[in-house]
Amino acid sequence: MGGSLRIYDGKRPRNSRLTMRTTYAIALGSNQRHGRYGPPERVIAKALAKIDGKHVRLLAHSATIRSRPIGPSQRTFANAAAIVETRLDPPGMLARLGRIERKLGRRKRGRRWQARVIDLDIILWSGGIWSAAGLTVPHIAFRARRFVLAPLSTLVPGWRDPLTGLTVRHLKARLDRKRPAA
Repeated sequence: MGGSLRIYDGKRPRNSRLTMRTTYAIALGSNQRHGRYGPPERVIAKALAKIDGKHVRLLAHSATIRSRPIGPSQRTFANAAAIVETRLDPPGMLARLGRIERKLGRRKRGRRWQARVIDLDIILWSGGIWSAAGLTVPHIAFRARRFVLAPLSTLVPGWRDPLTGLTVRHLKARLDRKRPAA
């Protein structure tokens, strides 16, 4: 899944699609109960079901884990990772994830570390690097987030970060090593 390194300038193709299939690693997070679907674990299950559909095929997903919040939020998060295949380019995939977030009740994006019904982020893309206004792939902070790397390492431990050349397994091991012994 590492693929050759390609850097895209953010110029979007007219139809928002690539001509070949591409693979994405998606991070899912929730720390707020949904009025219809229930606790965060069920919200993640619903998001996975919505991701798998027209133009996007869900190849695999991790188990859902619990993680402590970053920042001022007090609520524990439920987190998971998914691997999907599609012809959508990164802006097209981001738009699809945004529509799913809105359908599941996410109202405002951009407020860091707040309680949220669902958060869907593109972490890695088999096309390499994408950088444009509003979207950077690989995700800028994923290397420092165990709640992303732990589920992702169960799915694609050998996928290489195109910027560092390190595998997901190695990135997770670096974080695990830094954790103080309990």
